[in-house]
Amino acid sequence: MMPCVYILYSAKLDKYYVGACIEFERRLREHNSGHSKFIRTGMPWVLQYQEAFSTLQEAKERERYIKKQKPGKYIDELRCFQKQIFFNSTNSGTQLEYTLLFA
Repeated sequence: MMPCVYILYSAKLDKYYVGACIEFERRLREHNSGHSKFIRTGMPWVLQYQEAFSTLQEAKERERYIKKQKPGKYIDELRCFQKQIFFNSTNSGTQLEYTLLFA
């Protein structure tokens, strides 16, 4: 389990949801079980983007950044990149993985 930030998409609502967590698989199950009114109206939620981080704090900082950019616009900008991008973090020197999932 690794902290991550993720972007989900609801075709039903044509909306994106941005979140950060430690256990992504559990969190996705919660989203698709309708744990809140907004989430329930958009089911099913499909993963569009995920980034792994060393700490939850880093993931939450990235979540705030993406929300400021508007998730739909951010996803559109990412479409020009490869489906998997690896990079070395300048802060920690650890290798992190971006996973882009597009239909």
